[in-house]
Amino acid sequence: MRVLLIVNASASSVTARRRVLIQKIFAADHEVEVAETNRRGHATALALDAARSGVGAVVTLGGDGTLNEVANGLVGSATAMAALPGGSTNVFARAIGLPDEPTDAALVVADALAAGQIHPIGAGSVNGRVFLFHVGIGWDAAVVEIVERHSEMKRYAGHALFVAAGLRAFFQTYDRSRPHFRVVHADGRSIEDGSFAVVLNLSPYTFVGNRPFNIGSEVTLDRPLACVCIRSMKSMMFLRLMASALGSGRFLQRSAAADLRTDLDSLVIEGFGPVPYQVDGDHLGDTERLEFRHLPNALRLVVPPGLRFT
Repeated sequence: MRVLLIVNASASSVTARRRVLIQKIFAADHEVEVAETNRRGHATALALDAARSGVGAVVTLGGDGTLNEVANGLVGSATAMAALPGGSTNVFARAIGLPDEPTDAALVVADALAAGQIHPIGAGSVNGRVFLFHVGIGWDAAVVEIVERHSEMKRYAGHALFVAAGLRAFFQTYDRSRPHFRVVHADGRSIEDGSFAVVLNLSPYTFVGNRPFNIGSEVTLDRPLACVCIRSMKSMMFLRLMASALGSGRFLQRSAAADLRTDLDSLVIEGFGPVPYQVDGDHLGDTERLEFRHLPNALRLVVPPGLRFT
């Protein structure tokens, strides 16, 4: 099989040695080409070219942002996609059960390719852009914006940088005193006091160290989207909601301060003025309207043994 290995050399866990080892792992059974990204959007262009030229699989060594770009290039094509964890958090790769170490993950993916373990998965779409695991609206997008301003520290600071950015956004930069948007569901029901929301295609929402951060545990790659809308960001309530997400999640799912809807084929978020948003960990600026759709069987994923879709 022809395999394209797309590498983001600036990702925090990518080294020259790992790149060479991973290339050798796939070259044992496949015709491998390697391409490095050098600008934002480059991975999408590389994936598009690969799909058009009949490449069998695109393997991504980078963070969640690079993987998102590859997904946008492969959506609707016959070319399979595989994720290797090369970033600081690697939400998607960890959520589907891959090892944290990139070389170990490459061995698992190579075995899955040899066994033909390629399955169609659903994806989300927001304003025409595909997402694999989530879109954050409001506070967490403000967090991602701060992290991206200090991206040179991600390789060394890791999760500590995200914690510091989260505290800064919570106490300094994000206005928690008022609602920022409404969430309009396809059945006409709406939430008029949204302060922070996440639209999910896969759970968990993220990881804190080794602990999954679950705000919608019923979300899987073969079901439609879920939306969690936080309606209050008062300090004590928000802390209780976040603590719940690190545990069973029951308080968050039952609290009047949060609204959880699952199995959504579409929804719209309308801002009361510009609101920040991020897609699979990439800050995309501010907007006043976000239109979401679920895309069933949008991508073909190389899956590790034991991954369950239900």
